[in-house]
Amino acid sequence: MVRIGVVGYGYWGPKVVRNINDTDGARVTAVSDLNSDARKRAQRAYPFIRTCSDYRDIVRSPDIDAVAVITPVATHFEIAKSALENGKHVFVEKPFTCTVSQAEELIESAEKRQLKIMVDHTFLFTGAVRKIKEIITQNGTLGELYYFDSTRVNLGQFQHDVNVVWDLAPHDLSIMDYLLMKNPDALIATGQAHFNHDLEDVAYITIYFPEKLIAHINVNWLSPVKVRTTLIGGDKKMLVWNDLDADQKVIIYDKGVEVTNCTKNIYDLLVSYRSGDMWVPKIDHIEALKIEAEYFVHCIKEDRVPINDGQAGLRVVKLLEAANRSLKNRGEMVYL
Repeated sequence: MVRIGVVGYGYWGPKVVRNINDTDGARVTAVSDLNSDARKRAQRAYPFIRTCSDYRDIVRSPDIDAVAVITPVATHFEIAKSALENGKHVFVEKPFTCTVSQAEELIESAEKRQLKIMVDHTFLFTGAVRKIKEIITQNGTLGELYYFDSTRVNLGQFQHDVNVVWDLAPHDLSIMDYLLMKNPDALIATGQAHFNHDLEDVAYITIYFPEKLIAHINVNWLSPVKVRTTLIGGDKKMLVWNDLDADQKVIIYDKGVEVTNCTKNIYDLLVSYRSGDMWVPKIDHIEALKIEAEYFVHCIKEDRVPINDGQAGLRVVKLLEAANRSLKNRGEMVYL
């Protein structure tokens, strides 16, 4: 039995506790939160769980094997570091840390003690992303990839400690990292803060990869509508993922462009367009966090490296740091 302590019982904490407790071979034995009302809610929902206000009571407990850190990002490093130093595996809500140096220190600490780090990149465990991964890597259906274009916008929720990039973009950056499996060369980020001069509420990130692959991410707290759409284009086929569509989340289009250049004259380029069938693959609808919780426990028991380990979290934090630097310099190119 993997005994897990959860630090933070606000919005996401209860979902983490529920899914861990539904996992065979695991049990949440303690919950910590500074808020007394949150502790009471946890106690009412799970009378067998002990609660406390100080996370140190959890990370120092000999009766706990792993710690889930479900708190604001500014606190991730301190809590995760303490947990690792006390011999606990850690599950950390996204984004992993505030800085690259913090992420690197946590990774080093875990490796030194042979402990697991899992970063809560929940979308990697959705049926849609798992199917897209299969389509790209196993089947090669899309062919050579040209672009990854993601839009994640809605009205709110405004955060008080991070800008829209750090709040929303970790989802898309972790998905991009997992699906493309390529190291980017550079990025440009532009945006604007309309209500808080320090925290941008609208932002656009363009990421450059080798071999002409490009990615673009649009995140926005000020959209009148909620949009969760990703387009992935390849030389063979193209894909649209609409996360808000219950029936047709992923659609594959047999569409493309073919160019023939008979001479060196640009005006002799022959462009033809291919427009074939479209189809909708079957998507599993199991709750992503349930699969992720089971995977976390499996990685601990079987001593496996998670796909969303500390290194994956570090890669995302590197992009977030670079995006922030570019934002503050009005779209300056940042090389990675």
